[in-house]
Amino acid sequence: MFDILQYSFIQNALLAGSCVAVVAAVAGYFMIIRGLTFAGHALPNIGFAGAAGAVLLGLDPVIGLFTFTIGAGIGISLLGKRVGERDTSIAIIMTFALGLGLLFLSLYSGFAERVYSILFGQIVGISHADVLITAISSVLMLGVLLALFRPLLFSSFDPEVAEARGVPVRLLAMVFLIVIAITVSLAVQVVGALLVFTLLVGPAATAIRIVQRPLWAIVIAIMLGVSYTCLGIFIAANSIYLPVSFFIAAISFGVYLPVRLLSPLWIGRRARKSITSPQGPSPAPGQAGDQEQSAEVKAIGRAQGTSR
Repeated sequence: MFDILQYSFIQNALLAGSCVAVVAAVAGYFMIIRGLTFAGHALPNIGFAGAAGAVLLGLDPVIGLFTFTIGAGIGISLLGKRVGERDTSIAIIMTFALGLGLLFLSLYSGFAERVYSILFGQIVGISHADVLITAISSVLMLGVLLALFRPLLFSSFDPEVAEARGVPVRLLAMVFLIVIAITVSLAVQVVGALLVFTLLVGPAATAIRIVQRPLWAIVIAIMLGVSYTCLGIFIAANSIYLPVSFFIAAISFGVYLPVRLLSPLWIGRRARKSITSPQGPSPAPGQAGDQEQSAEVKAIGRAQGTSR
């Protein structure tokens, strides 16, 4: 069973998948708390249209993938400055891009195998050069997220106060969407455009239900994302003609479902402990985590104010 690990293509898949899982977990946490899960769903579809256009022009599909996702990220941040406008802008841009993708495929006379592989992923076909590119890109994205961590977290929970304290909220939103676009372009190599939600949303959504503190939630999301990816690759490698993306998605769902159903138990226990506190009325069970996050945000806000 473990003999499969000696093959180079499995080692490349594990390395590239782990790199992508780490970046997707960190970006996915911020994507959830900023209410951008719809953007995480739309960008892979938009990237597919870019890949189809690149094939039509005789270019590498990855070039079109990156171009369309980054362009869409910038467009979403410019057109959707408010929450309601943002979802509408995402929907309009996604449907237009999908229409372009169908047009590009209909004009292409050959069989666009690499374009279709972007839909479902082809991680076992990743070369050493692809692993190196993925690792470098992942390190760069993590560096950007680390540099923006404090202001990004502050503006995610309380954008009005963050803007009043001088945080460039709109610029941060645009930069973050670009990071999401690049992360999506990297993740499609692992699970494909159709299941990129697996790495972006699954680990982070599970971690948020387990703990409330942002840093611990990100750490747990990274551990879950890497575990899902490595375990999914290992199971798929020992099966016959079954896709890696299915196992990653199944493991993610299998972990999230019981956590989601059982999480009210420890959230309620935390709320009951606060009943014995002499500091005024206690919060409802669903509000216990919100108060912990609020305390984190206030501390970040004070740090932002003193650093100016």
